[in-house]
Amino acid sequence: MSNGDHGEFRGSRNLKRLARISRTKQDEEIARGLELGLEAADSINDRTISLFSRGHQPAFAGINTFMKSPYCEDVRRVGEYEVAFVGIPFDTGTTYRPGTRFGPQAVRRISAIYDGYSVDGAVDLFEELDMCDAGDVFVIPGNIEKTFDQVTKAVSHVYTSGAFPVLCGGDHSLGYPNVRGIAPHIDGNVGIIHVDRHIDMQDMDMDERMHTTPWFWTTHGHESAELHSSHRDHSHMHDVGLSNCPPKNLVQMGIGGWYGSRPGSAVARERGSSVLTMTDIEELGIKGAAERALELAWKDAKAVFLSYDIDSIDPGFAPGTGTPEPGGLNPREALELVRLIAREGLCGMEVVEVSPPYDVNDNTSQLACRVILDALGTMVVERKIGHRDRVMKPES
Repeated sequence: MSNGDHGEFRGSRNLKRLARISRTKQDEEIARGLELGLEAADSINDRTISLFSRGHQPAFAGINTFMKSPYCEDVRRVGEYEVAFVGIPFDTGTTYRPGTRFGPQAVRRISAIYDGYSVDGAVDLFEELDMCDAGDVFVIPGNIEKTFDQVTKAVSHVYTSGAFPVLCGGDHSLGYPNVRGIAPHIDGNVGIIHVDRHIDMQDMDMDERMHTTPWFWTTHGHESAELHSSHRDHSHMHDVGLSNCPPKNLVQMGIGGWYGSRPGSAVARERGSSVLTMTDIEELGIKGAAERALELAWKDAKAVFLSYDIDSIDPGFAPGTGTPEPGGLNPREALELVRLIAREGLCGMEVVEVSPPYDVNDNTSQLACRVILDALGTMVVERKIGHRDRVMKPES
């Protein structure tokens, strides 16, 4: 192929597409900053800069919300937004290293470096998506069941208000109450794609529902779920599962390593859930593994929920997590997998197990932030959420 036959470079196509997106939100932010933050000192030549920081810049200044999006203090108004970031600072379900209660704060803090403009994805989240930060759920430290009730009611409120819930933990015990806040409002079955290094499907851990048990309880109420051989009387639990979350629509990806998978493996076999190990992903490739997961999760389902445990990424890249296990995904693989899954649309998503006390240079928090941004950006491009058509000029 001669130099003149290479066709248009992909990067230039993305830049041209981005050039068609309006700057309305940026202009509004500048005007708001000048009104609320006052005009800058006389020596400042750029008169779009305000005296007090009231926008995205400087990234290290200001009061952090996720992506510096508006803080929806009156959560009764959350339905005025298309997406709501919700922090769930709970780590009482942790079985090894604590600290994930600080995950939402850390993800918010590092998110300040991003302005939502992606050349890779040809998307401008700031312009194409109305997003807010709804703050944190009032969790009950030391009480898993009461916290589950709080979380489910909060997630249900956000979802039924019409906002897409982005749920940031916290440990992975939250998977169950998070899905419990969404599934009852969906007229049909709900599939779950769970990316992790651990199966998280045993019935109990140390006599409690912990971060190793969410998918046992989520699928436990379905008619196809038979009692596990180790099941005992759990009548003290508030409920026994979700009737429209079939085990066959649960797909767990990235599982492997030397810890924590024995009890959950038995349940997965009995209930017919799918487990794609890291070896499976290596053999299938990221694209092939994503296609397999989507086929299984979406079969006869009306919606799919994404549960992303940050420990699925190799701890060399994401050390700040409760139960690190070497041999996981690298960041590029992880983000490609998230984008492929999100293309079909989601009913909600969670990112869990970010433990800042064990992090290095905010690497883990930043990857958690990128998982969220890449999922949202993909759904905007695919027109599953957002309002791209309103802000995109016609192609000339």
